Amino acid sequence: MKERMEFTVTGMHCNSCGLLIDDEVEELAGVAASATSVRRGRTVVDTDRPVDPAAVIAAIASAGYAAEQAR
Repeated sequence: MKERMEFTVTGMHCNSCGLLIDDEVEELAGVAASATSVRRGRTVVDTDRPVDPAAVIAAIASAGYAAEQAR
């Protein structure tokens, strides 16, 4: 079951921040791709099976940033 989730991320300063977040999120089982826009303050995650949004938020937090699922 493919799904797209979007998260609001705070604390990013440059494109390297976005790359770090994408690296962390893409390590999660079930995540097919992660694309972070520093300018928009958003991370879009595409999955190829169900992924708990809390796991994505935790991965972003482990990279050093705060996040919440966008509504």
